[in-house]
Amino acid sequence: MKQLLVDLRAGRVPSADALRAFAAGLADGSVSDAQAGAFAMGVCRGPGLGEAGRVALTDAMARSGDVLSWDLDGPVVDKHSTGGVGDPVSLVLAPMLAAVGCYVPMISGRGLGHTGGTLDKLEAIPGLSVELDETRVRSVVAECGAAIVAASDRIAPADRRLYAVRDATATVDQMDLITASILSKKLAAGLDALVLDVKTGAGAFMVDPDDARSLAQALVRAANGAGCRTAALITAMDQPLAPACGNALEIIAVMEVLTGVSADKRLHDVALALGEVVLELAGMDADLAATLADGRAAERFGAMVAAMGGPSDFVDRWADRLPAAPVVVTVQAEAAGVVSGIDGTALGHAVVALGGGRTRPGDAVDPSVGLSQVVRLGTKVAPGDPLARVHAADENSAERAVVAVRDALRLDEGPQPMPLVLERV
Repeated sequence: MKQLLVDLRAGRVPSADALRAFAAGLADGSVSDAQAGAFAMGVCRGPGLGEAGRVALTDAMARSGDVLSWDLDGPVVDKHSTGGVGDPVSLVLAPMLAAVGCYVPMISGRGLGHTGGTLDKLEAIPGLSVELDETRVRSVVAECGAAIVAASDRIAPADRRLYAVRDATATVDQMDLITASILSKKLAAGLDALVLDVKTGAGAFMVDPDDARSLAQALVRAANGAGCRTAALITAMDQPLAPACGNALEIIAVMEVLTGVSADKRLHDVALALGEVVLELAGMDADLAATLADGRAAERFGAMVAAMGGPSDFVDRWADRLPAAPVVVTVQAEAAGVVSGIDGTALGHAVVALGGGRTRPGDAVDPSVGLSQVVRLGTKVAPGDPLARVHAADENSAERAVVAVRDALRLDEGPQPMPLVLERV
């Protein structure tokens, strides 16, 4: 371990063997927090790990705990998003893929900061638990085709250790470390193919498209180098993907897509685009759109919800089963104009302030609060026209959210919305 730190301090890239030993030491405790912090700082301040080092660290962290293997009659696939606002794509895509014969063991995360977490959204469904042991995960995947769950302590434990240290030492935003952290949990799931949704725009982690492209390239090369067929789409996050932000409200948006009642196509179109890529990687030819039209995707979602402890009639009764906030207020435009800018990060923080997200791990989350019917870029509005609806626990928090929403929207004759899918990597 000491030689690895000496190499980093001298600007030399550590060997693959040294990186594997480092990941193993994180998992078994022989690497201290001080050494892990020195490693993270050395990677940030030096030339980085390079492509070979990035692959070695990613693979070693994936293998630092259990690596799942599967004996199923279809490909095992997954999708990962780099995070955004109003982005419940996983909840639409997983049941679509399950409906055409794929298996999706999706290890997801919780929200922190302005972006929402897939697990928090699912837990808005009464009774549903995302904390399943490996035996139960395998059962749900085999039975339903998909399970969207939290990582167990045995999945990529090196990443859990290193991420906590990175968070404490301000070394989170380094490309090599981001890549290894994202991919280690996905590769430990034993995938045949993976598609990445790398967001760019005002509500994304990577605001600048060039930064998003660099991250997409790093992720794709590392995943393929570690043996998992992977591609990425760079998609727009210049406005919320769904017209809703908040856990139960985003589940509503998901159900509207799965049951065919949604008039807003952005969530639908991104899910289809990502699904087509992962099917190609898995060597399958199937009509994903048909699974929405004929109800198979909704049926798969309902089966997964029931298998994970949620209501058995959720697909038929979702409007009655989800929690609703006691205060709902419409945000009205104060002036005429065209919606030319939406600060998605500000909208995400408004949801957190309502109680719908967390600023620290372990914070309680109110699943009922958030924003719905968020106006789209390019919409022409007059004074009094609706811009969004605020769902709040009380009048005071609702009033603060109304101000925050108005401040997050720009009304003028500005640029047009970004294309929904910018490029494939």
